[in-house]
Amino acid sequence: MFTGEIDAYILSHIDEEGDLLSALNRDANVNLLRPRMLSGHLQGRILKMFCRMIRPRRVLEIGTYTSYATLCMAEGMEEGALIHTIEINDEMEDFIMKYLSRSLHKDKIKVHFGDAMEIIPRLDETFDMVFIDADKRLYSEYYDLVFPMVRPGGLILADNTLWDGKVVEEVHPSDKQSSSICRRTKRGRTGNKDLRRSRCRF
Repeated sequence: MFTGEIDAYILSHIDEEGDLLSALNRDANVNLLRPRMLSGHLQGRILKMFCRMIRPRRVLEIGTYTSYATLCMAEGMEEGALIHTIEINDEMEDFIMKYLSRSLHKDKIKVHFGDAMEIIPRLDETFDMVFIDADKRLYSEYYDLVFPMVRPGGLILADNTLWDGKVVEEVHPSDKQSSSICRRTKRGRTGNKDLRRSRCRF
């Protein structure tokens, strides 16, 4: 109820999107097949806020897509900090690099193209924050893979965990994306041993 009005209110009380992100947003909506996958203004400002709050030196992003969220996080990070962002679709490279190359924060971003399940084990890093926004069918696998690489007290953020309300509905066995998300959230509620011991939360 009142979602449109609430969104308008929130957007009127947060930082402006800026010319680069606004251009990226328009470009994605005109030229990409799935522009709805783009993080957008509100989510981007929230990600920037998290980076300002915890001041991460190393961030891992699984699922670059257009690099909108990547650029937002980089805005909130200090000089010398670094985001490793992974995109499986190499056809997005031209789009991504067009906007990263124009950003004042491009030196904070390292893009990897390929399968995150193969790339992540090769990263010799301890991360302060991880943002998962990729193949929903692999959310549990991504989480288990990155968990040992996150420092105590670090953040693991995952997009779409409410999945349009499907997390409280009966999931059809053929719906692999919803099944994966529900499986992970159920494990978090019932008390994964490593999750209880760590300060990281899903």
